[in-house]
Amino acid sequence: MKKEINVAAAIIKDHSGKILCTLRKNSNPLGNFWEFPGGKIEKDETSFEAIEREIYEELNLKVVAKNTYMKNTHEYKEVIVNLILIECDVLEGTIILNDHSAFLWLKTENLSSLVWAPADIPAVKKLMS
Repeated sequence: MKKEINVAAAIIKDHSGKILCTLRKNSNPLGNFWEFPGGKIEKDETSFEAIEREIYEELNLKVVAKNTYMKNTHEYKEVIVNLILIECDVLEGTIILNDHSAFLWLKTENLSSLVWAPADIPAVKKLMS
């Protein structure tokens, strides 16, 4: 039986409506794929607590989780990822890449120009529709 992990990912928009996209480091699993930033939900935390913690750890941004945008389950070769995408607002901070190799702010109509991690693709499609 495959291991299952619960992951929270942030949908963060800037003042003009562009969405924050982050590129996984080449050394990470799924390296060089784009994703919505986030990470594993720890045992005793909610998805909202997890996303606020992860975004601070990964990007040096203090965010507030607003609402769940969608949920998606994706089965990879080694693991099943239960992904919860959460809309967040930035409270403060300047992006410092601690866990990614690059970031972009993209208009929704341009999201399909990136090569996304498979678990993120349903959210990309929903955002573009």
